[in-house]
Amino acid sequence: MQRESFASRLGFIFLSAGCAIGLGNVWRFPFITGQYGGAAFVLIYIAFLLLLALPIMVMEFAVGRASQKSVSRSFAVLQPKHKIWSLWGYAGWLGNCILMMFYTVITGWMLSYTYYSAAGSLAGLNSEAVGGFFNSLLASPGELIFWMALAVVIGFCVCYAGLQNGVERVTKMMMCGLLVIMIALAIRSVTLEGAEKGLEFYLKPDFGKLFENGLTGFWNIIYAALGQAFFTLSLGIGSMAIFGSYIKKERSLMGESLLVTGLDTFVALTAGLIIFPACFAYGINPDAGPGLIFVTLPNMFNFMPMGRLWGSLFFLFMSFAALSTVIAVFETIVACFMDRLGWTRRKSSVVMALLVFVFSIPCALGFNVWSDFHPLGGDTIILDLEDFIVSNNLLPFGSIIYLLFCVTRYGWGWDNFVKEADTGTGIKFPSKLRAYFTYFVPVVMLIILVVGYINTFAK
Repeated sequence: MQRESFASRLGFIFLSAGCAIGLGNVWRFPFITGQYGGAAFVLIYIAFLLLLALPIMVMEFAVGRASQKSVSRSFAVLQPKHKIWSLWGYAGWLGNCILMMFYTVITGWMLSYTYYSAAGSLAGLNSEAVGGFFNSLLASPGELIFWMALAVVIGFCVCYAGLQNGVERVTKMMMCGLLVIMIALAIRSVTLEGAEKGLEFYLKPDFGKLFENGLTGFWNIIYAALGQAFFTLSLGIGSMAIFGSYIKKERSLMGESLLVTGLDTFVALTAGLIIFPACFAYGINPDAGPGLIFVTLPNMFNFMPMGRLWGSLFFLFMSFAALSTVIAVFETIVACFMDRLGWTRRKSSVVMALLVFVFSIPCALGFNVWSDFHPLGGDTIILDLEDFIVSNNLLPFGSIIYLLFCVTRYGWGWDNFVKEADTGTGIKFPSKLRAYFTYFVPVVMLIILVVGYINTFAK
């Protein structure tokens, strides 16, 4: 069967960026930036993004393009001699499935808030009432499952329609809409009366904030920036490799990775321009945490002129960001079925949708019917367990796998990787930094893995 391919370079850039652009950019990035001091944290985050995450993205793209397979088969194709590498193909496939088990539920939250905001259900509510509205949503298993199912159906329909006619076409439209809405929201936010203090907090570095809580606080900030830079690009479980397998060899992968990373970073930084000026303009604490999106901001829109419109646009933008990831990861799972089992796209899409729907139900029930189940102790719920498996284990460990596979002679090998990465016109990979990628980066990745465990189980 001939490998499908993108109709345009823009389709590859938008779909790869769409996979990376998700709630980590527009939800997690603003609130951890608020918690860790603003502009100084942003600079550290960007440094880690360029020094660590970007090169691994190039490696994942290279493995995909050279093998012309999804994560389920790519390692075996490039290194048939040492079959231990191919075991990660199953782990990567599983990781994408687990990611969808909770990501579709959260995407459902975004879709529901878009609907309720447009319908005026949030209009006139104070902060306490908005919090009660969100809690009532979580307490309703039927409603959570409905909105989760809607996210699954959207992902299924797009993937069922095909790579070019479905995934590429819809992602292009969605990304264009996302960027237009973001820019409009950012302009509105920075022109609010009192927005100057928010811009100063977000854009003027105050390195003294890094040490306000001593050396321990400083290292917490470093780890948070490192983790955000790493996780924002969805590396390690083959979500990027699949898009590498769909592109041709006219362009070098370093240049393409820079474009994808740049677009991903632009969205994250613009999300900050939307949220921080508005927070300071209305006297809202920017370190409000995860509740900033679902409780604090909806209340803020009630005090803003034409707040119902701006609130609806904000949650539509959030929905586009979430759905772009859902579609991209669904495509990865579908491709794994096609590569591993030889199924058609349509059969793979139907089976994938049914499995994701069924296995996403426990996450939805974890907020209500099964809320007494605490898999990691304390107040953790099923979503926390699924997020821990993916974010604290499969993503960092998978990135180490891709890294070692590309730099060691027991894997694909450095020369093979650089040759593939540099094929085509454009920026070439910095091959003189082989020692840096072979010895330094793996150690840093292991630190991410270990600290993630410590932070989780030391609570």
